[in-house]
Amino acid sequence: MAGDDNETDEWADAMNEQAEAEARAAEMENLTEDAKPQGQNNERLDVILDIPVSLSMEVGRTQIPIRTLLQLTQGSVVELDRLAGEPLDVMVNGTMIAHGEVVVVNEKYGIRLTDVMSPAERIQKLK
Repeated sequence: MAGDDNETDEWADAMNEQAEAEARAAEMENLTEDAKPQGQNNERLDVILDIPVSLSMEVGRTQIPIRTLLQLTQGSVVELDRLAGEPLDVMVNGTMIAHGEVVVVNEKYGIRLTDVMSPAERIQKLK
């Protein structure tokens, strides 16, 4: 079962990458925790940290007339505005926060983030 070993290795690599990223994020959080004022502001932030958000990946977009939409059947191909191999947009509640690439591990799709916007950029996009 060489294929299973390869999938296991890919899964392990993906999990290791994620663990390293989480460790770096934890280090940054520890550094910024010292700079944050304690008290009511942190309590207010804690309230919103558990609010669920909708995370989606966008492969591409297109605009078609309703006539064409009504003619779509099983097997129809719809051309998108992206080239094959271009990164996907990672959206949170409809706002782009990152770019990523599709990965397949154990026959399940996932996304590896390749470019994440800074918090300042994300806030700017909301305005």
